[in-house]
Amino acid sequence: MTDATPNVRRNGTVALLLASSTGGVGQHVRSVARGLAEAGAPVLVCGPAATEEQFDFTGVGARFRPVEIPASPTPADARAVAALRRALAAEPAAEPVAVLHAHGLRAGLVAVLSRPAAPLVVTWHNAVLARGLRGALSRLAERIVARGVRVALGASTDLVERAAALGAADARLAPVAAPTLPAPRRRRAAVRAEFGVAADQPLIVSVGRLHPQKRYDVLIDVAARLRGRTPPPVVVIAGSGPAYLPLAARVSAARAPVTLLGHRTDVADLLAGADLAVVTSDWEARQLFAQEALHAGVPLVATAVGGLPELVGDAAVLVPPGDVDAVDAAVRGLLDDADRRAELGRAGVARAGTWPTEADTVAELAALYAELASEAAGPATPDTPSTGHR
Repeated sequence: MTDATPNVRRNGTVALLLASSTGGVGQHVRSVARGLAEAGAPVLVCGPAATEEQFDFTGVGARFRPVEIPASPTPADARAVAALRRALAAEPAAEPVAVLHAHGLRAGLVAVLSRPAAPLVVTWHNAVLARGLRGALSRLAERIVARGVRVALGASTDLVERAAALGAADARLAPVAAPTLPAPRRRRAAVRAEFGVAADQPLIVSVGRLHPQKRYDVLIDVAARLRGRTPPPVVVIAGSGPAYLPLAARVSAARAPVTLLGHRTDVADLLAGADLAVVTSDWEARQLFAQEALHAGVPLVATAVGGLPELVGDAAVLVPPGDVDAVDAAVRGLLDDADRRAELGRAGVARAGTWPTEADTVAELAALYAELASEAAGPATPDTPSTGHR
């Protein structure tokens, strides 16, 4: 940690706000809460009760107050604004909220509408991909949030540019580090045996929320094509979400060798058993599974969208989004070339070594919080020396 963290501790509580999350945003908020709490900073996390149940923010040293923010805009947003105001006002006078940091557009909108007394930071974790009325409302919310924050952070360069274009006065890049995976608990052979994968059969793994954005339909179609190979690859997709039923129907109709695993907590094990990792999303910032795959030395095929190209560089095979032929060709090429897979595995580990760590991420945020707290306190006087970090 840098010396910015003690500044945050002296200046008051860091409040972190998130909406409904079952994946990357919740993991990131937990990581930040843990890092700040370990450094002695008082941390308050606000969000849906379900996020506390899944991510256990209190277990890493934060306090938690429920603020129910659903994934999509509803009339309940007014109740969320009121709940957030109560949560922030309930902080003790000795440790008032020094900064409110909302994660994601939904949480950012609630935060802006609550008009907090503390400086407001919002991290853009995702791009708006929806169309129609929902897309129009989301883009309006983007504009409101961009113009209502003190600092807009983007998890990838395109998100920073988007926030700035929408009117954010101060937009900065803030890469989201993947939480460090634990060591695998099972041997490679045991993982593969769970899915009936023979010694000479390729195992292809993907991990992510079952949502249309992830375009798992592309991976299923590729798997159906690969069924004719000898031996046929086995594809497993770990994750839960609203697209489960249509994806299951597609697997059945295509007779694709794909297993939808549901939510898994053993991603390290899955990667230990994998020959290849695949990401088929229409958009990603710094997708956690892509980071995990490269850290584990598993060769990766990923779509050239959002922040993925700047994340992986030349340490993965990049393909256009929504292109079944391109994914098929990339996967076949790697399955047929063990040396290329090994080369990509080594390149992935080297590339991952250049990324910011969780500790780096927390230190950068702590420095930002201290900067904003110093700014809010006003210019230093001879009797009140400045402790700002700029």
